[in-house]
Amino acid sequence: MTTTEFRPGTLVTARGREWLVLPGSPAGTLLVRPLGGRDDETTVLLPTLDTPATATFSAPTVEDRGDGARARLLRDALRLSFRATAGPFRSFTALSVSPRNYQLVPLMMATAQDTTRLLIADGVGVGKTIEAGLIAAELLASGEAQRLAVLCSPQLAPQWQSELRTKFGIIAELLLPSTANRLSRSVPFGSTVYQHYPHLIVSTDYIKQRSRRDEFALLCPELVIVDEAHSCIAPSTVGSSQAHQRYTLLRRLADDQTRHLLLLTATPHNGDDGAWQSLVGLLDDRLGELPSDLSGPAREDDRKRLAKFLIQRQRADIRGYLSEDTPFPAREHAEESYRLTPEYRRLFDRVLAYAREQVTDPALNQVRRRVRWWSAIALLRSIASSPAAAEQTLHNRSKLAGVESTAVADAICGPRVLDVALDDTVEGEDTVLGADTSADDSPDTATQRRLRNFATEAAALRGVKGDAKLKRLAAIISTLLADGFHPIVFCRYIPTAEYVAEHLTAALAKPHPTARVEAVTGTLPPEEREARVTELSAHDGPRVLVATDCLSEGINLQEGFTAVVHYDLAWNPTRHEQREGRVDRFGQLSPTVRAVTYYGADNKIDGVVLDVLIRRHEAIKRSTGVSVPIPVDSNTVMQAIWESMLLRGTEPEQLMLDFGGATSSETADAVLTQWIDAAEREKVSRSRFRQATLRPEEVEAALADVRRALGGPADAERFTREALALLSGQLTDTPDGFTVRTDTLPRALLDQLPPTRSATLRFHRSLPAPPGETLLTRTDPTVEAIARYVLDAALDPLLPDNVRPARRAAVIRTTAVRVVTTLLVVRFRVELVVPGSRRTITQVAEDAQFLSYTASGDDISWLDPAATDELLRARPTGNVNDDLARAQLQRALDRIPSLQQRLIQLGNNVATAAIEAHRAVRRSSRLGLRGLDARLLPPPDVLGVYVYLPDRSSA
Repeated sequence: MTTTEFRPGTLVTARGREWLVLPGSPAGTLLVRPLGGRDDETTVLLPTLDTPATATFSAPTVEDRGDGARARLLRDALRLSFRATAGPFRSFTALSVSPRNYQLVPLMMATAQDTTRLLIADGVGVGKTIEAGLIAAELLASGEAQRLAVLCSPQLAPQWQSELRTKFGIIAELLLPSTANRLSRSVPFGSTVYQHYPHLIVSTDYIKQRSRRDEFALLCPELVIVDEAHSCIAPSTVGSSQAHQRYTLLRRLADDQTRHLLLLTATPHNGDDGAWQSLVGLLDDRLGELPSDLSGPAREDDRKRLAKFLIQRQRADIRGYLSEDTPFPAREHAEESYRLTPEYRRLFDRVLAYAREQVTDPALNQVRRRVRWWSAIALLRSIASSPAAAEQTLHNRSKLAGVESTAVADAICGPRVLDVALDDTVEGEDTVLGADTSADDSPDTATQRRLRNFATEAAALRGVKGDAKLKRLAAIISTLLADGFHPIVFCRYIPTAEYVAEHLTAALAKPHPTARVEAVTGTLPPEEREARVTELSAHDGPRVLVATDCLSEGINLQEGFTAVVHYDLAWNPTRHEQREGRVDRFGQLSPTVRAVTYYGADNKIDGVVLDVLIRRHEAIKRSTGVSVPIPVDSNTVMQAIWESMLLRGTEPEQLMLDFGGATSSETADAVLTQWIDAAEREKVSRSRFRQATLRPEEVEAALADVRRALGGPADAERFTREALALLSGQLTDTPDGFTVRTDTLPRALLDQLPPTRSATLRFHRSLPAPPGETLLTRTDPTVEAIARYVLDAALDPLLPDNVRPARRAAVIRTTAVRVVTTLLVVRFRVELVVPGSRRTITQVAEDAQFLSYTASGDDISWLDPAATDELLRARPTGNVNDDLARAQLQRALDRIPSLQQRLIQLGNNVATAAIEAHRAVRRSSRLGLRGLDARLLPPPDVLGVYVYLPDRSSA
């Protein structure tokens, strides 16, 4: 028999087992998957060697009869084993994450578009990575895209790689400055990295360079995800050259109108209307022409247009979406302060006087004055941070020493010294800059001797005796550990983080002998940072992570840590929000997280930063419910503060924030008004675009279809409990799940489970699951293995009864029926043809259904789905004589051939329903509806036959 005679969906037998023929067989071969097998078991049969033959799926026999109602267990095992369904979301069977209800909304928005273009602007910690991953997995599974690129910062790249691999089965390579040469060497001659690797996670700053940008734009994948997209949009006024380069890259990619583009950011609008228009203009050129104010009836069409591309939600919008509880921790805020020791105060005052001298020297030209200006601010910030940072800064030559223009000086130091807005984040911003600005290398100048003396004084202040800031921190951390928290201490500079970690280790040794302290800074490559955090998170005892801001953005730290201490205040309030968002996010197991703002009451600058920026940011957030960046450049505010201190010698209490000559009070009021206005506009925007254009009932209907076909979390838990109990597992209930000992389970099942060193399997009911526990969802490897084992065992009549928890047949006596009623478990196979913008996909999908009927002679009456569901809940109430059971079951089995026409009719209904489901989620897509088709691949498989006899004696 030739391969052309085996259509997709045909069952064939070869190599001693049954296979399902799949679409896309190479010429002269058969692309097949084992019946009931996984996608990774797909292989090719060679007719000349394997001699495939048509196979038929055998109906149950009377020998398959069990001693109880096992129908639901078999059906659940079947559904949980499916790897392709007729539903509209083809990727769901392969996911290793169970999407929350609210996370389905961006996916449904994406499937309604011909070319996916979305700005996902959900708040910090809501799960934008998962939402983007769901869309990417679906586009790849449907064939709409075959290659993927994620643009992000290097520090976020390993996390993206891990999330895509573990949750979505997408294997991506890292293209970073540290990996580029290795990847290039592995590429075959005549190809490029972009062509050879289908899925890449790319450093935005690496690829934005002109030498690489053009080639990447030419060979870029069909699907691009841009993380922290706000960092790629330069301000409408004079902005960062880095942001301009990033925007130039994105503009090139967006100009290809067939490219799918997902932009992710928690801060889409910072008050700069021009930057906002540039951002949304990447999705659709017409959006870039929209006015900033979209209120009023006249702008209704504009709002509707934008709503097709934008979704923006906060926790309150999704916490109970569609009656599903999505837990977030409560955040407790606290402020702690310290006062400088007399010795530290003297050093601070002397260095401040030195800095004033440096920037007010009348002999300086404009460039040298600018160089000294930045170096002075960097020096004072390092002294406020720690003696370690001060000592290193004082010993080092300034990175600006040889600079010949103010523009270069501003570009080098502005981002690092003034805590830039997050859209200019650069790798290496946690390094100290150096204080020696001398243009020559002579080591004996009076200025250099003075700096060395300062460095000696700073070194003498190391430790809790001279450093009150460090001493007070040890008490704060000890209290947090005693209260059950695992804190992250965020520092501004690498020397500070290493110094703090070293001294905390010693300070905590006595009150918390099992505590472990680790430092993670920008000196480590991103992969090593992640590895060190993972290792520390696995520590059973108290743990403290000391980190610079290389971990403050995008990194998920909620699994191991529950508190944040701002050891050094950031000069950007949004940075504090990002730091706290590392632990205060979905997936945090602790019901409460704590954030501690730590400041010096007398170190000249912390109090002003706290009052002007940090506290006002928090007050506006509490008042409006939203967090927005300061509407005027926070760098401008901080430069004004430093100008007052350095040029005019003003003390913090009398600082002039010189915006047009206004007093600090007047300016602060004006800034506060602008800030509140921006927050109110953002609040309106988020309420307007929080659920996009979808009605909740549409999302609910799509979810119901998915969970009916694949089974939801409740089905997974019920199945796992029942299956393990019937396999002699010893179950023990826990507050959020159960445990089972493995020593009594069948060896054949244990061989299929993921490797574990524990003699106990721990199952967790809801997200997030603690490390080492199995989440009760269909995509978890342990649940999947149990489902496959139960199904395979049910189909193998040669196995002993005690290792076959599900049976294909049973006769049950019950008071739930008044006449003999038969329940069938039927598997339908459907050939689904789904057109796309790039190619048409043909796949074989599966669907399992319960069907029940009563018979009077040759007359069959089919029960409705509600009655069938009731039948599944029926309990045995009496015994059945063995001869009677065999006779009743044989009668039902003999009737199967006469039911085939009805089963085929029902299978055609399944195909029709699949078409309607696809149309529902692609309602706005022209391409997605044209050519959509589905047809039943007969014959249906009857997997189970269960006969219910009325129990008249009990009645």
